Amino acid sequence: MICLGPIPPGVERGGPVAGQVSEESERSERTAATQAAATERRAGRPRRRNRRIRRLVTAVKEGFVVVASALALALLVKTLLLQAFSIPSESMEAALVEGDRILVSKLTPEVVHVQRGDVVVFADPGGWLDDEPAPERGPVSGAAAQALTFVGLLPQGSGHLVKRVIGLPGDTVACCDQLGRTTVNGAPLDEDFLAPGAVPSEFPFSVTVPAGSLWVEGDNRQHSKDSRRHQDAPGGGVVPVDDVVGRAVVIAWPLDRATWLSRHSEAFAGVPQPPASAP
Repeated sequence: MICLGPIPPGVERGGPVAGQVSEESERSERTAATQAAATERRAGRPRRRNRRIRRLVTAVKEGFVVVASALALALLVKTLLLQAFSIPSESMEAALVEGDRILVSKLTPEVVHVQRGDVVVFADPGGWLDDEPAPERGPVSGAAAQALTFVGLLPQGSGHLVKRVIGLPGDTVACCDQLGRTTVNGAPLDEDFLAPGAVPSEFPFSVTVPAGSLWVEGDNRQHSKDSRRHQDAPGGGVVPVDDVVGRAVVIAWPLDRATWLSRHSEAFAGVPQPPASAP
């Protein structure tokens, strides 16, 4: 028979020993810690989601500001300084070929006077252009193209022509002299800018440019519907200075053709002022 000693006060017979109490306490603490961590994670998810939403909203706002600023700058540049145009034909070869994209300085003629030899873009004076079918576009792409053209991010196409200025107001332009050359105020021109194989004109003419107007011709004379070919039209083939959009200064695209456009002022260096300069 085994005799047990007296039971310590406060401990009931058959109750848990000290080791069991310690393990249960640790398990309770771990469970409580796990529940607290889970609660914290659940509470943190909305905060992280809110931070992501705030970052996204900020990025959208910044992107909108950047795009709006770029469009405003493009509109300002187009209105005051530069405008893009595309070349639709071979009339200005070899200086410009079909498909070239050019930038036109709008400082001419408002700030800088037009000079002989300038390559200018002008609105159709009336009847110079054949009706061109508009490119087929869907409603969305058409509206987008119109908007981008309006702000100057797409080149202007139909309704405009590009030619070289040969005569200024008061000039007498004629062709051809005994050597087949164009003359301005009696001085022959060495038109080294003509397309290979082109001649100054295949038919004779002589015209005095009226005040406020320009005489323009294409460099590819035999493939250019220019002033020479519209002498019987209203206006006599001249282009009002008010119809000039600006001077073409650079080929911007394609990149392998990018270059500044020369006015070939040396070809006109010997031209005297007209006897009675038009205002």
